[in-house]
Amino acid sequence: MKIAIYPGTFDPITNGHIDVLNKASIVFDKIYLAVADHTGKQSMFSLNERVNLCKLSLKDHEKIIVTKFKGLSVDFAMKVGATVMIRGLRAVSDFEYELSLALMNKNLCDELETMFFVPNSKYLYLSSTMIRQVVSLGGKVLDYIPKCVETAIKKKLKGVENE
Repeated sequence: MKIAIYPGTFDPITNGHIDVLNKASIVFDKIYLAVADHTGKQSMFSLNERVNLCKLSLKDHEKIIVTKFKGLSVDFAMKVGATVMIRGLRAVSDFEYELSLALMNKNLCDELETMFFVPNSKYLYLSSTMIRQVVSLGGKVLDYIPKCVETAIKKKLKGVENE
């Protein structure tokens, strides 16, 4: 069985993330969408909220298991038997960071490879940060995120908890 992980903060999950997962689902038998406990930045959503939004957004994807993790993604990958880490590449600006991350992960765990997927062109400029900003300013984003995510962002901006 070919197992991969797709780690990230997913704050929130976007259609770009889902597009990468759809492409990876063709290659892998099982994919762990691994929602990171530590984001390294100010998150809009708590860990449990991010996990729940990912589960709602991916409920029809049989090969994808949404879970949370703490610590290094390479340690989590070894724990679940993954041999590949999935990463999305949107633009040239992503490449340098993603390459350095892949090389560090390879140094930490020689058995783990990184595979890059390029999302559909309509998602190339998309980021979770951009989505949060557009929604907060009243813009339309349904072409870029699942409906449940849009609803959760709007509730969060109004001060309503999503858990």
